[in-house]
Amino acid sequence: MSESRLGVFKTYKLFVGGKFPRSESGRVYEVTDPKGNWLANAPLASRKDARDAVVAARKAFGGWSGATAYNRGQILYRIAEMLEGRREQFVREVAEAEGLSRSKAAAVVDAAVDRWVWYAGWTDKIGQIAGAANPVAGPYFNLSTTEPTGVVAVLAPQESSFLGLVSVLAPVIATGNTAVVVTSERSPLPALSLGEVLATSDLPGGVVNVLSGKAAEMGPHLAAHGDVNAIDLTGADAELATALETAAADNLKRVLRPRDEDWSAEPGTDRLLAFLETKTVWHPIGV
Repeated sequence: MSESRLGVFKTYKLFVGGKFPRSESGRVYEVTDPKGNWLANAPLASRKDARDAVVAARKAFGGWSGATAYNRGQILYRIAEMLEGRREQFVREVAEAEGLSRSKAAAVVDAAVDRWVWYAGWTDKIGQIAGAANPVAGPYFNLSTTEPTGVVAVLAPQESSFLGLVSVLAPVIATGNTAVVVTSERSPLPALSLGEVLATSDLPGGVVNVLSGKAAEMGPHLAAHGDVNAIDLTGADAELATALETAAADNLKRVLRPRDEDWSAEPGTDRLLAFLETKTVWHPIGV
């Protein structure tokens, strides 16, 4: 006599400091597909979870920013490899989350894999594009070089939740920053699964921290946090973006404002340059 098996439902968790905690508050919320069908319960991250994520990102910043650009490129390429190996899982999750056909979801996942590869190729080249040897009137070398800004809070796009997420996250870490990501509230599941890919991709713990829940709850805390150096407001609506930009101004955060974006288009270097600082050094010639 055959026995029917009980279904094994996936438990989605946050990704903080290279580990997979539940929200410290114990809260969850229901995630549904565009037709209202239940998909899973996702953690509803709290401000305490956001603080923990910032601590993890700051702890990881020194090692990640100090790694060679070539090494960072290798790790981003490894992320693409691991994502490609779990392609079928992500096709299913993206199709359910975004209400796409399987073929369209497959195209989204393939584009996300290609996006990681694209940014992996830029890690050791962006410094050459953004840096310069500057002409000066005097016996000096004057060199401008780039440095990562620091800890970047990223409000991921609400629509095109997976490709959009990769498109805003990859350039942040490619240039040596660490990230605290607030996922799409409506479609967090592919982003939470991405944490599992990151954890098996040689990416040091804390470089990327993934929180699911309400941007309106965590955003003000991240914008006002003194140990967050920059914030990407892509996933914020107009009212929230204005409030967060005001909060960020109090501690001189670098702010990337929301704008209309076609995530399927070639990215260009804008997002690579968005969270880089320029350091200029003078050195006497002949000394």
